[in-house]
Amino acid sequence: MGGTRKSTGNAGAAGEEFGGFTDEERSAMKERARELKASARRGSRAAKADAEGDVLAKIAEMEEKDRLLAERLHAVVKANAPDLSPKLWYGMPAYARNGKVVCFFQGAQKFKTRYATLGFSDQANLDEGTMWPASFALTDMTAADEERIGALIRRAVG
Repeated sequence: MGGTRKSTGNAGAAGEEFGGFTDEERSAMKERARELKASARRGSRAAKADAEGDVLAKIAEMEEKDRLLAERLHAVVKANAPDLSPKLWYGMPAYARNGKVVCFFQGAQKFKTRYATLGFSDQANLDEGTMWPASFALTDMTAADEERIGALIRRAVG
């Protein structure tokens, strides 16, 4: 029994081996660790005030297309669920209730994807039967999209 075993890990159906996390995924995990450390250093009242500033600063750093979507999404969330607290989550804007993320924005540039994402966690009250969408692709945001997102946000917290 002196040999070593080789883990099959997350090998794909075609025999592909898991090559580890991408640079973007590692970067997001490091950002999350920094967020947790910063939050632990702040007091609860200061953390809440600083968290929104952190979110707005992160949005300001984004490339134009993601920044415009994130700014509009931030406004829609604030208007439709003012009790949600903005916070950074893996380096992206998120909105939480009692410290638990309800919804989040992921810019397209973050993971080099072709569209941004509005996602909802299991904390969102979007349940509908045995299956429902938990994330949505965003390429632009029309007035109709803002209304639909507002309704989803209201439902998620309701």
